[in-house]
Amino acid sequence: MSSVLFHLAFPVRDIPTTKSYYVDGLGCGLGRENAQSAILNLYGHQLVAHVTPDAIAPQTGIYPRHFGLVFTDEADWRALLDRAQQKQLTFYQQPKQRFLGTPLEHRTFFLVDPFGNLMEYKYYAHQDAIFGNQDSELIGDRT
Repeated sequence: MSSVLFHLAFPVRDIPTTKSYYVDGLGCGLGRENAQSAILNLYGHQLVAHVTPDAIAPQTGIYPRHFGLVFTDEADWRALLDRAQQKQLTFYQQPKQRFLGTPLEHRTFFLVDPFGNLMEYKYYAHQDAIFGNQDSELIGDRT
C-alpha cells in the first residue's frame, strides 16, 4: 500500500442504495458507516459517501466533473469492465479507445451511479502519458 491514499467525498441520497451499488456492484470494500455516511475502499483509495438532503443535479456531460481510476495493468481494467457488465451497472459511455495510434492512446469507459455521479475508468497503452507528454494539448475529448 502506498504511504499516500486518495480521498474523495461525494453526495448520495441514501446509504442502502450506495452500498448496493458500490459494494455489491462495483466491488468496493465497506468501512465504517452510519445513516448519513459510508466509507468505501475503491482499490485502496477512500471514498466517503455523504447523504445530502439537497437535490443532486444531474450532469449534462462528463465535463467538468467526474472521478475514477487510471489502471496501470490492462487486465485489471478489463476485470472491472467485465464486472460492471456482469452486474449490469449503468454505463454513461460505453468502452472505447481514445487517441488511437498516438502516445496518448487509452481505453476508457464511464459509469453513472444511482445518484448521477460519473466515474471514469481508464488504461493508457503508454504509462508515460498518465502525467507526461506535456508537448501535447490533448486532454479528454469534448464529443
